[in-house]
Amino acid sequence: MENKILGLHHVTAIASNAKVNLDFYTNVLGMRLVKKTVNFDDPSTYHFYFGDEIGTPGTILTFFPWADVRQGVNGSGMATHIGYSVPQGSSSFWKDRLTQFNVPIKEEEVFGEKTISLKDPDGLNLQFIETNNEDLREAWTTGAITQEVATKGFHNVTLTLRQTEPTLKVLTDILGYGFQKQDGDKMRLVTDAIETANIIDIHESPMAGSGLNAAGTNHHIAFRVKNDDILMEFHEKVLSAGLHITPKIDRDYFFSLYFREPGGVLFELATDNPGFMRDESRAELGTNLKLPKQYEAMRSEIEEVLPDLS
Repeated sequence: MENKILGLHHVTAIASNAKVNLDFYTNVLGMRLVKKTVNFDDPSTYHFYFGDEIGTPGTILTFFPWADVRQGVNGSGMATHIGYSVPQGSSSFWKDRLTQFNVPIKEEEVFGEKTISLKDPDGLNLQFIETNNEDLREAWTTGAITQEVATKGFHNVTLTLRQTEPTLKVLTDILGYGFQKQDGDKMRLVTDAIETANIIDIHESPMAGSGLNAAGTNHHIAFRVKNDDILMEFHEKVLSAGLHITPKIDRDYFFSLYFREPGGVLFELATDNPGFMRDESRAELGTNLKLPKQYEAMRSEIEEVLPDLS
């Protein structure tokens, strides 16, 4: 099973105000800040990782918060919705809590699952889903958000595409997903290699406009592999399919490959190793500013220009 794609690894999105982003995901939604670092290409910008206690793959939502970024627009060729698994019976808690923090919600049913749809402060589409299958993952909890209601990690990601078939071929032939069911203009794909964070939904919208990748939109989605060897097996599979893919890139906490699938969505493949505890203990995760080694000599200058989080 380990030489397969193991569902989602992480999802990366764009935010504007770093402090507002940090407060919303930790204080309102109760996620743990697992890692506080900077953008590899722009060290004047934070890179936040939110997840469970140790940043288990399949729980990690990451952000690039650029203070001067314009508002993004969801559209074709983008991952437009991020679905979180929440325990059965927790919807009433989340309705009350989100209302308390003046977060508008919409209650609906998606693929037969009770769903609360909401937006984060930048307009990123989130969904809290009472999944039909029991999710046994241990959640990160706070004083206000207990194990009985806390988010467990990802359930699904929704891709919006003008045409389904080319993307479907990549997901099934290369990444090992299989068709599960159809609901109107939405198609659900699942991998049986893992029991959670294993769903990709495709919303086919032939008339959808092009998206603008900026604040409140997803930058890319990352699929999980066990280690470097398996990562490079998929490198060859993607190349053999005639798609361009990057060389292996060291992201400090995982190794990555990137390619854009035919529908326009940026896909990443990311390893479990070495994980977020390579440079911080379990107790200290997210409490220190960790810099990629190429920027460590510039720490003072970087700390001076990063936004204030107090």
